[in-house]
Amino acid sequence: MNRKKQLSITIALIAAIIIMANLLSTQLHLRLDLTQGSQYTLSHATRDILRDLHDPVTVKAYFSKNLPPNIAQARRDFRDLLIEYANKAPGMIQYSFVDPNSSEEYEQEAQSNGIRPVLIDVREKDQMQQKKAYLGAVLSLGDKQETIPLIQPGAAMEYALSSAIKKLSVTNKPIVGLIQGQGEPSLDELGELNQQLDILYEIQPVSLTDSTAIPPNIRTLVLIRPTDSLRPRVLEKLDSFLAKGGKLAIAFNRIMGNIEMGQARPINGALAAWLAKKGIDVGKNAVIDAQCGTVPVQQRAGYFTLQADVHLPYLPLISSFADHPVTAGLENVVLEFPSTIRYSGPAAVHYTPLAFTSAISDSQSAPIYLDVNRRWTQNDFHNSHLPVAAAFEGPLVNGGPTTRMVVIADGNFIVNGPSKQGGRELTPDNVNLVSNAIDWLTDNTGLIALRTKAVTSRPLRETSDAAKALIKYLNFLTPILLAIGYGLYRARRNKNIRMQRMNAHYTQND
Repeated sequence: MNRKKQLSITIALIAAIIIMANLLSTQLHLRLDLTQGSQYTLSHATRDILRDLHDPVTVKAYFSKNLPPNIAQARRDFRDLLIEYANKAPGMIQYSFVDPNSSEEYEQEAQSNGIRPVLIDVREKDQMQQKKAYLGAVLSLGDKQETIPLIQPGAAMEYALSSAIKKLSVTNKPIVGLIQGQGEPSLDELGELNQQLDILYEIQPVSLTDSTAIPPNIRTLVLIRPTDSLRPRVLEKLDSFLAKGGKLAIAFNRIMGNIEMGQARPINGALAAWLAKKGIDVGKNAVIDAQCGTVPVQQRAGYFTLQADVHLPYLPLISSFADHPVTAGLENVVLEFPSTIRYSGPAAVHYTPLAFTSAISDSQSAPIYLDVNRRWTQNDFHNSHLPVAAAFEGPLVNGGPTTRMVVIADGNFIVNGPSKQGGRELTPDNVNLVSNAIDWLTDNTGLIALRTKAVTSRPLRETSDAAKALIKYLNFLTPILLAIGYGLYRARRNKNIRMQRMNAHYTQND
């Protein structure tokens, strides 16, 4: 058997083995997860949730068929995930799939369970048409029911499914206190945060005044965007709470910026002074960052007035985070007039900066007069990676036990506004940051990694023009050079073969 035939047989055998391995893995649902962050491997949190199930959970998935491939992928991914769950908890996960578009009965059933159709563009007979598509699921446990109204490709499916199961199976939720009484937003103004926290916690408003006390069953308090100055008696109650081992999350404005009025002024001096006594310095300044959001501005163009989006460095886009449970998986948090955070307190308290500005940033001391039409240049930024959020762990009160606190130097970033007025939609990681912080404070970190476990954006790294030109020419020339090199190799190889045959011929004649 010559070498060429042996090579052909080897290639055929390898191809047959690969095909058989794929067929077996499809039937037995075996797969190797090589993705960054193990996107297709069930987390420990999910395994713990499934292990704690005492009664079966029924999942009825409502997915339309004959959808574009990129959307139909959601159905395949969700089915694969359910198979993984069923394998990890035999008999505890029962699932079925129905197509609401196949009958009016299924469609009404889906809508009555809170699953609304989305309109997608589908090309049929060379024409673009809109089609109603259902991509949701309903989970049932006993007489309790949870709905996942929309499952999108690349979304955090495991978090949605595991948290829904957790919400169905949990009996006693930890209580988290939301401080009220100093102008803080109500639960109605924290709609997205409340919806996410409701999975694992019971959120209870706590009216903190001179005459009220913190309920003893609350071990974690949250203070968000107080607009009134905190009175000394209220601050003493917070100290007493920390001295008993209570945990505290604070998101507040040291600077109040008003774009319409064109100014930013310092506020919350009493709260800042209380933190300063613990060595936590929230600066009386506003961070500016070249990596920032935009605001709509009216601009005149001749006889017309146009609205344009103008970048405003006082709205930094935070994309640099510490390796910490509070910031696990975060990609982008949008802040509004945040301030810097420094720590100079006792070494017994472990200080971890959590979120940082970009490499081109700085801060300005208040009061500040704003000009939204200002043309910013790189010369306006002389600093980098300024911390705007931090975690503290240790004895935060003299003589007290080890406890935890998270401070975020902006209180507006998590507020939706009153739901009656529609509210505003928040960046998902704004909500995830606060939710993760509360998970860490309550030691309930199981679902932190799941909350942000999805197909993440991987932006290309910025390169210089010279590097781009080099890459372009390498892409163009490499195939040509490889073809020329292979041709030279074949020519030399054929020449050597001919020479060997000629030498063998002469040897035989001799």
